[in-house]
Amino acid sequence: MSERGVRRAVRTALVGLAAAATAAVTLGAPTAQAAPPGNKDVTAVLFSWNFNSIARECTERLGPAGYGFVQVSPPQEHIQGSAWWTQYQPVSYDISGRLGNEQQFRSMVNTCNNAGVGVIVDAVINHMSAGSGTGTGGTSYTKYNYPGLYGSNDFSSCREDIRGSDYTNDRWRVQNCELVGLADLNTGSAYVQQQIADYMNRLLGWGVAGFRVDAVKHIPARHMEQIRARVNGGDVFWNQEVIYGAGEAITPEEYLDAGHVQEFRYAFDLKRMFQGDRIANLQNFGESWGYMPSNRSGVFVDNHDTERNGSTLSYKDNATYTLANVFMLAWPYGSPDVHSGYEFSNFDAGPPNNGNVTACYQSGWKCQHAWQEISSMVGFRNATRGQAVTNWWSNGNNAIAFGRGNRGYVVINHENTTLNRTFQTSLPAGDYCNVQNNTRVTVNGSGQFTASLGARTALALHVDARNCTGGGTGGTGGTGGGEDPVTGGASFGVDATTQMGQNIHVAGNIPQLGNWNTANAPRMSADTYPIWRLELDLPPGTTFQYKYVRRDANGNVTWESGNNRTATVPSSGRMTLNDTWRN
Repeated sequence: MSERGVRRAVRTALVGLAAAATAAVTLGAPTAQAAPPGNKDVTAVLFSWNFNSIARECTERLGPAGYGFVQVSPPQEHIQGSAWWTQYQPVSYDISGRLGNEQQFRSMVNTCNNAGVGVIVDAVINHMSAGSGTGTGGTSYTKYNYPGLYGSNDFSSCREDIRGSDYTNDRWRVQNCELVGLADLNTGSAYVQQQIADYMNRLLGWGVAGFRVDAVKHIPARHMEQIRARVNGGDVFWNQEVIYGAGEAITPEEYLDAGHVQEFRYAFDLKRMFQGDRIANLQNFGESWGYMPSNRSGVFVDNHDTERNGSTLSYKDNATYTLANVFMLAWPYGSPDVHSGYEFSNFDAGPPNNGNVTACYQSGWKCQHAWQEISSMVGFRNATRGQAVTNWWSNGNNAIAFGRGNRGYVVINHENTTLNRTFQTSLPAGDYCNVQNNTRVTVNGSGQFTASLGARTALALHVDARNCTGGGTGGTGGTGGGEDPVTGGASFGVDATTQMGQNIHVAGNIPQLGNWNTANAPRMSADTYPIWRLELDLPPGTTFQYKYVRRDANGNVTWESGNNRTATVPSSGRMTLNDTWRN
């Protein structure tokens, strides 16, 4: 948890708690791994999912989609409470937190490994708790005393909060004083370093692939290098959370010798490009923007801190958020994390059902990792690994397209109008599947195809997705490349949020849409929530009226506002409807 995200959290905790009651060692070691092991570098961050739910997801979705890793929230025993941030106040290194026990954790690791998905653990090693009490596993503790583990001498001598001005003026205080009241471990102590290393080594022995290390800015870089030397002899992958701050005394680059570092500027700038600037300016996005080396950097569109403090995009930005994730997974910089959390209106809100996910898109679980527009790009990234950017095109504003060598091609239309264009690629001629919506695209012998993209949608082709499982065409080869016969009809898509037990249906004035009878209106698929989808076969030339309706488990129906929508099926192929629910 970052210094920004934790500040409000700990102050809230302290109120509740009050109411309730030395030599540094430098060891020789190989250079830390600077990239996730293996050929699949995308991590699904299943924030606050419990271990049993993660195990199921590894088998059912993550492995088949091509994710290389899944990140689990801190599994350590922590302070009690329902807020999400309680997991970031550990009281021991036992696996006995809200998300499950040691047996469930180890079973999850084995299941995910068998599905081809490595497990990354979010590790909290900078600090312990901010008060006294009994932990989630039954451990009694006080702020500077954790029986059998740490005593007062194992914590830094500065027992004051880090001040805001310290970040620019006082490196020592940032790394030795307390992050909003949290007991700061003396990470320069050989004993403390070994306790941390023992915890990590134990998890590695159980089959864990690596770590995301929390609050690293508050640990001197030399201490991270010393701790790393004690973990598996220095051969460990970890992703260090070091938040960039303009003008700050401590910079992310300081930690590159200790391993991978998260590049927060990437996420900050993606928000700026997609919201206030223009995505055409992303043509040279990466190291030329002053970022750390690509092969040493972790990237993301958002994480659990930034989605709450507003410094990045989040699921609340709807299609803009989705397109930013599409870009991240298509663009060859860094190793991407796909954040997947839950709906919240209260900053402190903990996970629904204590982290038990019975189904995506229910009980507030957003499941961004499973949205088709995002999950399909994991396969795109795997297929285009190591390929340079080619055939860049932009309209100078908010529509861009680019290839990845001769292995893939992506188009992102962030405009508010439809984009119609013939695109030049380096792809071999033939049929491809637009993995964004499962429609067929034909590339001609000159590497060209013609496509029409609705507002705020994307198209993505790659050589490992040549055949679609559903009907429809997303474009043709322009000057050649004959198509197989396809069923005519409409591909409905609507951006609509729902609550637990609710579904979206399409009602209309034709029999296929129930003749305005909502009991017979077809239900749409939530597989790419918040975009609901429906494929409907209709005769060419059919003109119809339609509206979207929301139905709950009791059969209660709410119609979207506004006039009836109207559409006409083209003479050949399918039409794509990209709508937004009208409140």
